[in-house]
Amino acid sequence: MKETDILVIGAGPMGATTALALARLGVQVMMVSRHNWTANTPRAHITNQRAVEILRDLGVEEDAKHVATPWEYMGDTPISTSLAGMEIARIRSWGTGDKRVGDYIQGSPCTPLDIAQNKMEPLLVKHAAAHGAQLAFNTLYVRHEQDAGGVTTTLRDATTGREYQVRSRYLVGADGARSQVLEDAGLKVEGKLARAGSTYVIIRADLARYVAHRPSILYFFVTASSTYGELGLGRMRAVDCWNRWIIGWDFDMEKGEPDLSNEEVLRRVRILVGDPDLEIEVEHASVWYVNQASAKVYSNSRVICGGDAVHRHPPSSGLGSNTCIGDAFNLAWKLAYVVKGWAGAELLVSYSSERVPVGAQIVKRANQSRLDYAPLNECMRDNTAEDPVAAGLAKLMDPGAEGVARREALVKALELKNYEFNAQGVEMNQRCVSGAVIPDTDAGEEVWKRDPQLYLQPTTRPGARMPHAWLIDKNGIRVSTLDLVGHGRFTLVTGIAGEKQWTSAAESLAQPYLDTLVIGKLGAQDVYGDWHAVREIKEDGALLIRPDGVVAWRQTSGCADAGQARAALEHAMSVILDRALEPI
Repeated sequence: MKETDILVIGAGPMGATTALALARLGVQVMMVSRHNWTANTPRAHITNQRAVEILRDLGVEEDAKHVATPWEYMGDTPISTSLAGMEIARIRSWGTGDKRVGDYIQGSPCTPLDIAQNKMEPLLVKHAAAHGAQLAFNTLYVRHEQDAGGVTTTLRDATTGREYQVRSRYLVGADGARSQVLEDAGLKVEGKLARAGSTYVIIRADLARYVAHRPSILYFFVTASSTYGELGLGRMRAVDCWNRWIIGWDFDMEKGEPDLSNEEVLRRVRILVGDPDLEIEVEHASVWYVNQASAKVYSNSRVICGGDAVHRHPPSSGLGSNTCIGDAFNLAWKLAYVVKGWAGAELLVSYSSERVPVGAQIVKRANQSRLDYAPLNECMRDNTAEDPVAAGLAKLMDPGAEGVARREALVKALELKNYEFNAQGVEMNQRCVSGAVIPDTDAGEEVWKRDPQLYLQPTTRPGARMPHAWLIDKNGIRVSTLDLVGHGRFTLVTGIAGEKQWTSAAESLAQPYLDTLVIGKLGAQDVYGDWHAVREIKEDGALLIRPDGVVAWRQTSGCADAGQARAALEHAMSVILDRALEPI
């Protein structure tokens, strides 16, 4: 029987990120996948700022940039009659528009990137293996049994049929939307599955001549051939700019699956492009179904699930792989600390407490983003006419009262789509509420200064991600506050006025995973005053930052002496880690 600390089932974004993060922390981890290799189709692609921050912490960001479509090519998103046809509107997307670019630049040291899943997964797997993770592909999960000391999992080698067992302290189910681990653990996903249907077609065609003047990763089309469903629009997504694409359109599930013969796919693609003679290579054609479901509990004792296994939703808003990566980053350090004896088992309960609300939020948001296309379609269609699109567009361009009303409605409909394409708050304003966070009871309820779905609100309130601010290091080079925390360790952050008492407190606790960061002194100078503007505590106060960059506790001002500071810090860490601290 093989043995490992952690066994991960699945090598997608959730599984591979979990394995990488654990391996970097020196934990024995084995990751298995039923497939021969990583994702064989592009699938998820939008990689938001928080996910890129996690890649940055895990040492993958630079490699990711090399295979990504860069931020500046990710928007606008045009809506037209075809790729070659009349353009009707554009949606400023992914923070690239003039009105939002400053928010995105101020909010993070990282920009969004467009990384197809078949490019992301190999990077994560490569880095996981380089840090010591054991990998096994062509390996099927069969079943598991858990007891007080661990989990015994039966696996099957798909190439030989041989079954064998792996003994681990914990089992992570990252085996996707049909998760057998989730089912075997007695966990349930609640909601509606397959509530709508759509196509997924991958083609190769050189379309550079149609997009050079408006590079984007996403194009929408209002045509008579693609009017069904919530989106009611045909769409093209650039995978490799500008010669490999994903094409999609919705279909009526009551009429069965759509015709995806090569002839029909070619016909539809040529209509969407607006070129009847376009040379196309069809690589793949299939259907997928819109889900609106999530789990209310992510774990059962030593079996813990995450990623698509626990939240299932359409790709609208680009939240899928990002949330999977976020699940993994939240979970991995907690598993590592428990395995190493640095934390009690109650710390793992906080994973479900913190991530269940996130999963529910993104499922709701992604499905609502589909519904939010209705106002756009109403502006561009007249469903009473024989040709709804032609009639609708004619009315949209009419100089009379109806045309004026439709154009005003179009502007409002475009503004509504900010909740899908410029929702920085949805991606970055997550607040962790659990036993691994000590709330600041003196602060009261958080007051949102702007729309919390659209705008990031930086704060040092416990439960929030530590705010990004530019500092300079000892060589005068800019460094983000986020670069000086995390990396699998706790960090106690203070200012020059608090250095003596808080550094003494941290040193006296003698924990190998605890660092001290003094912002203001040489090596972390706040030359712009950016940190001063967002820290929300006095210079002699302190913040305790978790390994995942979340503020776990804060003391808004200094203590009477070093002894009091030590007692306060020791109490906070004991509560967060569910363990009385002892010198290690």
